[in-house]
Amino acid sequence: MRSAIPYARPGQVIGLFGGSFDPPHQGHVHVTHEAMKAFGLDRVWWLVSPGNPLKTRGPAPLSRRIKAASTVMQHPHVEVTGLEDLIGTRATADTLAALTRLYPQVRFVWLMGADNLAQFHRWKDWRQIMDSVPVGVLARPGDRISARMSPAARIYAKYRIDGQARHLLGRAQAPAWCFVNVPMVDVSSSDIRKRGEWADGVLPE
Repeated sequence: MRSAIPYARPGQVIGLFGGSFDPPHQGHVHVTHEAMKAFGLDRVWWLVSPGNPLKTRGPAPLSRRIKAASTVMQHPHVEVTGLEDLIGTRATADTLAALTRLYPQVRFVWLMGADNLAQFHRWKDWRQIMDSVPVGVLARPGDRISARMSPAARIYAKYRIDGQARHLLGRAQAPAWCFVNVPMVDVSSSDIRKRGEWADGVLPE
């Protein structure tokens, strides 16, 4: 079952791409492919979250989002999981702490869009996240300036890896982060929901 706790070999570099995926779409798929290429990742795990503590309204049922994500994201090196629900965590810092205990010989890289970096300082124990695993940031339309001027980017400026050395991120010692500009698919989950294309549980082609 794709929502079970996945297997990982010692020494692998695994990107963790978390989010509500409400719904998942080709933008998520594109970011995943770009992250694998940019940061030299062996695998990527999608962490379909039970709920986002920064959002007031809850997402669609987890099982529905995992099923949709498994349909949208089909790649031999990408695993769609409900790990946070399985291990009983909600905040990213707690999830990372649990995963490093479960997989002590695996190297994790936290993946996020530039929009998340812009408000990263609002996350629970965000500095613990930066200090525990390398962070790969992928630019999304309209978010580049706000992300680079964010509190997280300023406080951790000296730990930023140049984009030309982005392939070294997975082997870097935290704190370490890298910001890369990549061609992006201009689609969002909120736009899909507003159009009503997710209301009946069927994603657009």
